[in-house]
Amino acid sequence: MAEVIRAGNKLVREVRKAMREGALTESGQCVAEGPRLLEDARRSGRPIRAALVSEAFAQRYEGRLDGIRTAVLGARDFEALAGTETTQGILTLVDPPGVDEERLFGAGTLLLVLDGVQDPGNAGAMLRAAEAFGAEGAVFLKGTVSPYNAKAVRASAGSIFRLPVAAGWEAGQFLERASGAGLEIYAAMPRAGLTGERCDFRRGCAIVIGGEGGGVSERVRAAAKAVTIPVRVVESLNAAVAAAILLYEANRQREGGVE
Repeated sequence: MAEVIRAGNKLVREVRKAMREGALTESGQCVAEGPRLLEDARRSGRPIRAALVSEAFAQRYEGRLDGIRTAVLGARDFEALAGTETTQGILTLVDPPGVDEERLFGAGTLLLVLDGVQDPGNAGAMLRAAEAFGAEGAVFLKGTVSPYNAKAVRASAGSIFRLPVAAGWEAGQFLERASGAGLEIYAAMPRAGLTGERCDFRRGCAIVIGGEGGGVSERVRAAAKAVTIPVRVVESLNAAVAAAILLYEANRQREGGVE
């Protein structure tokens, strides 16, 4: 049953803070904007704890909200809260998947690691590619945009609800965990290193994509094998495109594309 609330309500304050910081709410939920992400969360089987909706959305799409705790905001209050210029009328609070580190760093794992990636659209697109090409999960190192940034959540197209994501890790923490699991670390570099087809992605490994400006950090680069994607004319590829190509190659090898 829907309840009408005001902008100063505790739930609204919690959601506003999470959206401003690009983080989970204090209760541990991901804020997902728009009806499409509501349906993605449902299809993914993730618990939906609440929905904040505009009056117009509540009147037009009441049937979509069956079984969900729903709070209704006036038009101006909702517009002030929403993260997009043209609001879609609904913000959903969804429990993200948990992270089982033993499984994430298990035998034969394929991980995507983001090292200093700043663009939330790129980060979300990388999560989508990671799920599409069979990665067990993703690790966001410190200095990388939050995977729960509103734009990153939208760009993930629902993958944030299914792919385990470990966020805020120090580089040393990741390197120690990867070493203990015997993972090969491959760092994407624009002009030097092995090409993707010369890497053995069939064994447990982590593919590291660096920030749009500075690339992979020096500490991670020192512990990794450089891998490059041959290109013509252009100097380098967009970070999300590079991640997708390397993940595709890893999936190709794991599906039997390499003898």
